Amino acid sequence: MTQSMTAAEAKRASRKTQHVRSTGDWVALILLIAAALIVLFPLLVLTVNAFKTQADYNAAGPLSLPKTFTMEGIVSFWTTTNFPLKFLNSLIISLVVALAAVVLSVLNSFALGIGKVKGNTWIVLAIMLANMMPQEALLYPLYTMFKSAGLYNTKLAIIIIFTIIQSAYGTYLLSSVYGTFPQAILEAAAIDGASRWQVLRKVVLPISWPTISVLFVFFFVWTWNEYMIPMAFLMGDDVQTIPLALATLQGQHTMEATTLASASLLSIIPTIIFFIIFQRKLSQGITAGAVK
Repeated sequence: MTQSMTAAEAKRASRKTQHVRSTGDWVALILLIAAALIVLFPLLVLTVNAFKTQADYNAAGPLSLPKTFTMEGIVSFWTTTNFPLKFLNSLIISLVVALAAVVLSVLNSFALGIGKVKGNTWIVLAIMLANMMPQEALLYPLYTMFKSAGLYNTKLAIIIIFTIIQSAYGTYLLSSVYGTFPQAILEAAAIDGASRWQVLRKVVLPISWPTISVLFVFFFVWTWNEYMIPMAFLMGDDVQTIPLALATLQGQHTMEATTLASASLLSIIPTIIFFIIFQRKLSQGITAGAVK
């Protein structure tokens, strides 16, 4: 009985010891909290001003709390820009691009990193150089090509363009990861009679899934926030995205500061929700990449 109590006490003591934080841990925690507050401060100010009347804003400035809670700015932006349609356009384009770019990245990287195609190093180098090309240099060639193909002013044009752009980055990243893939695992799968497709589906994908999840999240957010190429290719009001709606509204009307804050808040809420949904996958992917 004494021995069991001693063992239990030792176990509790070890748990307490594990949860004891040093002075350095507390300092690091305080600094991280302060950094988080600094990062979140602009979002907090934006949220406060989105629910403030223009009179409150003019009287007390952007840093004051609203005396009267109102949703006039949100309703104004919602109705003026037909926000539901713009939201649907952005969602369709971003989701399709993220999914298609991830699939292309995986297939290309599997061929370059594991398949060891001839000249794979030069191919990856060419993809990297193409990925560094500024979007301004792509506008006229893409405009000419999609105009002649009859795809100008369509969501399909934006989906094709950004699928290629995002998959170029994904191919460059994943090919370097797959290039260091353990050969013993691949040889064991080949000895068991697995085909190339089975190796990709049952061996490579499960191991690299955290990295692929990170790419999917980044591709979605990057595409959602794109402005320059959609501005040049989406002229019709029925195909425009949320960033274009915000820019168009600013250009057509003299917007009040509270309406602008409401519009900005509505434009970033979907990406925040997307991050919250996939935050576990994102953290797992970053951790797995750090461990590797």
